Amino acid sequence: NERSILPQDLSEALKEATKEVHAQAENAEFMRNFQRGQVTRKGFKLVMASLYHVYVALEEEIERNKDNPVFAPLYFPEELHRRAALEQDMAFWYGPSWQEAVPYTAATRRYVDRLQQVGRREPELLVAHAYTRYLGDLSGGQVLKKIAQKALDLPSSGEGLAFFTFPNIDSATKFKQLYRSRMNTLEMTPEVRQRVTEEAKTAFLLNIQLFEELQELLKQDPEDQHPSQAAGLRHRASSRLQDSIPAEQPRGTPLLSSLSQTPLIRWLLTLSVVVATVAMGFYAL
Repeated sequence: NERSILPQDLSEALKEATKEVHAQAENAEFMRNFQRGQVTRKGFKLVMASLYHVYVALEEEIERNKDNPVFAPLYFPEELHRRAALEQDMAFWYGPSWQEAVPYTAATRRYVDRLQQVGRREPELLVAHAYTRYLGDLSGGQVLKKIAQKALDLPSSGEGLAFFTFPNIDSATKFKQLYRSRMNTLEMTPEVRQRVTEEAKTAFLLNIQLFEELQELLKQDPEDQHPSQAAGLRHRASSRLQDSIPAEQPRGTPLLSSLSQTPLIRWLLTLSVVVATVAMGFYAL
């Protein structure tokens, strides 16, 4: 029984549930390329635009549930919230009229829709998305910032990269320890905790779609293409996988679990696991 072998602490349970994809992320093709500085301005702008929409939605739902005991211990707006920083970055990348210019892609919309559904209907699952995003940002944000700064020849002052700076956190390591300890104080039944771990996996799936859509957009621009023998196969797999996702899940039904109920979809998920690790590596390096 999977529930009986989950670690007692929620933070450890989430870490255990995502261990395999994190291990595979270290050797993902896209991560290796990115670490070599193979990132374009167009690609980076698109990613930052998607992050803007995702964090606006995430933080609106956090505000909605800041007094709800299922999330309240994890409410750290001054330390963590990224909306204001991303607004600065949008102005840098898209100009003074960025609110009209910033793109809003279909995969980003699906991610936002899931965050809104969770925040309004199943707020106990919000911890999975906050954990995945914020602790990932704190874990590798400075590395990603330096790579992008060099590859894109950005100002040393950090303009265009405010998202990666957490001025109200003196020690990322100590803050992550505090955050995990707060997570472990959340009271939840074994059933709810299992759904939280499944939701963390769902966050990976949403990032698969977002990343593959980004790759497809970049493929349409010859100046932004990067060699990838598997790009076409990954795109076809993603398209078929996307078609299988219902617009809205019934309450209490993990998105990932519902996708795994046919051999075809299980095969596609297996095929896409490297892309999953790439996506999370990119957004939570």
